[in-house]
Amino acid sequence: MASSDFAIYPLAVGDGKLAISPIPGRFGCYQTDLRILQSWAPDLVITLTSQDELDGQGAGALGADLAEKRINWRHLPVRDFDIPDDLDWPALRQEILAVLAGGGRILVHCFGGCGRSGMLVLRCMIAAGTPPDAALRRLRDMRPCAVETKAQMDWALQDGD
Repeated sequence: MASSDFAIYPLAVGDGKLAISPIPGRFGCYQTDLRILQSWAPDLVITLTSQDELDGQGAGALGADLAEKRINWRHLPVRDFDIPDDLDWPALRQEILAVLAGGGRILVHCFGGCGRSGMLVLRCMIAAGTPPDAALRRLRDMRPCAVETKAQMDWALQDGD
């Protein structure tokens, strides 16, 4: 098996786990990273990269590969260093909170596992009831690069649904 620098950074949130990772294939072999991802046994994987970013890392079939293992997948592309522009946050929030309430595991990834994924994980932690300052501290203790821009921070800290 080839070595990999692919890593999953999990946090307990409610009754479940919420994790960040880089895109599978970024640091080496996509198949090796996919096995690591699958062995973590997520119930849901949320991809925030574009299809071009997936294809460029050999991960173009990620959705199909996850479906084969009965892992739910949401492809919600966001441009690098940007924020979502057409995300149905209330529906995604409901899905995420239901998975966490059931003791499930959610993996969120972007290209590097920092900005876009950190932004979404922070908003999820807050939606699950963690106070914003405590959520950001916990997130950055685990992943110091989480949430890279002011716009991402502002999006993550939005109130309500």
